[in-house]
Amino acid sequence: MADWGAVFVSTVLFILLTPGLLFQVPGHCRYVEFGSLQTSGASILIHSVIYFSLVALFLVALNIHVYFFK
Repeated sequence: MADWGAVFVSTVLFILLTPGLLFQVPGHCRYVEFGSLQTSGASILIHSVIYFSLVALFLVALNIHVYFFK
């Protein structure tokens, strides 16, 4: 049995935290923009820090595990 928790958590957070998809911090006109589908270097940096923090929280602190059985 393989532990798919890291793969599942990382994939879901990567999709949700893609800059400009759901939200973007900092935005071009405001601090937070929703659904702009645009990105900048600063937003990529901030979103990657948020991504790393949440992955560390879910995988290390909360010890998330997902097992699939045949």
